[in-house]
Amino acid sequence: MTASEALEKLLRSYVRYYDVIREDVQPPFDAEARFHSHGETYVLVKSARISEADSHEYVYFAAVEDLTLDKLMEMDAAAWERGISYVKPHSAHRNSDVTLIVLADRIEPDAMAAVKKLKHYKSYSYRLQGWSNYRAVALETSSGTLVHNRLGRELKKLFRNISNQR
Repeated sequence: MTASEALEKLLRSYVRYYDVIREDVQPPFDAEARFHSHGETYVLVKSARISEADSHEYVYFAAVEDLTLDKLMEMDAAAWERGISYVKPHSAHRNSDVTLIVLADRIEPDAMAAVKKLKHYKSYSYRLQGWSNYRAVALETSSGTLVHNRLGRELKKLFRNISNQR
């Protein structure tokens, strides 16, 4: 399976819950996905609101032939900057997470090691107005090797399902 084929399968799994954008996506990415959730708790009537929370996630997808350390760092910086640019902290803001997913035919060993160390975090008003976490995952399609940072571990099941669809 090539990186482009894996990207198509992966995007099909995101379409159900995310707004997937394929046109007019700025390089170095091939697609973006956005998720927005708003929850409220109230007593008896909606005007007696106890709490509310907004959660957001911005996912950036890239399919490349060879993933080098330089390309990875460029994508890492671009994904974090673009994702954070959408954040509008306020009292009901809970979190706005950013995810980078790279699908490559081949991943260089230094880039593979660097994926595990990618880390970004930001809190807004000492977490009173929420926070932002960062997940990173890279899949080498030729060997099926999956590498991720600490928070990207939760995406392993999704990639297992993608590779089983062959």
